[in-house]
Amino acid sequence: MKPFTLFYTFLSALLYLLALVPLLWLISKPKYRKSIPARFFLRANPPFKRKGVWFHVCSLGEARALKPVLGQLNGYPINITVITQTGYHESKKYGAQVRYLPYEMFLPFWITRQPLLVVLEAEFWYLLFAAARAKGAKVVLLNARMTEKSYPKYRRLKWFYSRLFDRVDKIFCQSEADRQRFESLGAGNIEVIGNIKLAQKVTTTALYDKPEGEVIVAASTHDGEEYAIIKAFLNYRRQKSSKLIIVPRHPERFGTVWKLITENAKELNFSRWSVAKTFDSDIILVDAMGELNNMYAISDIAILGGAFRDDVGGHNPLEPAHFGCKIITGKHAYMQQELFKYVSNVQKVDTDSIEEALARCSTMESSQIMERIDLERVVDYLKENYN
Repeated sequence: MKPFTLFYTFLSALLYLLALVPLLWLISKPKYRKSIPARFFLRANPPFKRKGVWFHVCSLGEARALKPVLGQLNGYPINITVITQTGYHESKKYGAQVRYLPYEMFLPFWITRQPLLVVLEAEFWYLLFAAARAKGAKVVLLNARMTEKSYPKYRRLKWFYSRLFDRVDKIFCQSEADRQRFESLGAGNIEVIGNIKLAQKVTTTALYDKPEGEVIVAASTHDGEEYAIIKAFLNYRRQKSSKLIIVPRHPERFGTVWKLITENAKELNFSRWSVAKTFDSDIILVDAMGELNNMYAISDIAILGGAFRDDVGGHNPLEPAHFGCKIITGKHAYMQQELFKYVSNVQKVDTDSIEEALARCSTMESSQIMERIDLERVVDYLKENYN
């Protein structure tokens, strides 16, 4: 093991010891009940039993983005590691071997020999790359990105990231700006292909009859966003009859959002989807997983969450655009900048301007996806380097 890798492994072990108490506390939360024991204590998380194309993703969005790539790798064994519980459940749908990615200090001992490691987006883990390379894998970054907001942090640590990217064989990045940022940090063999999420096939899991009148869906909302949306909706509804469907991003917040609705919209009627499963109410809380696309399909307007606060970065606009929703989102969609380039007729506003944005929708065209992507170059590279 090289001196820097040895030092990094020692540092990761030290951080592990310091984090033990917080980790044991987090295990009590449903969101982490399976992922933390698997990642930090290797519970029910053995190494892969077979060689294959090993993909590493973080969470639900990246796991979904894999689908068109895997569809073109028929016949190749697929292994997937994830960080989150939602990513794990989504990855299991592919019939692949799925594991939680262990904490870094375990990786040199946990990783088995694989021909390829394909890492999505910004999952830059030094020991993951170094250990996979040491076991014979070629390391590929797919859909790689480095946002304008995060780039200064990477640049300040160029001495570290130049070592990290030296262990990467190929980078397929989202944009020319991403390519330039990677190159400035010492990365090479970079190809701009666009965002692979453009290749996703957007589907529904159920077909519902659209309610009469205007339907607004507040999609993938986070703490602090629902209150602003409900307030704007109440004012807007005095001018135009409409329904509001709220789909929180995280299921553990369903109870909190229900309380917000009951306390702030007393003059309207409201219901929980898990109980009523109808659109008869003025406000419907969708407290179930896997329903978001079904709600986009019957909605006229989508208020896309995750961008009205500055610490999330926004969410995927391709799904509401696929169904022709008129999209309203916040001004902090920095994690989705590349995707928004391909979507027309989007309003980006502050929370105090949501009501005005809703009113403007009456004169706007529906949102559309303006471009598609060809994954042939990526798939060809993977097939050529699988050995």
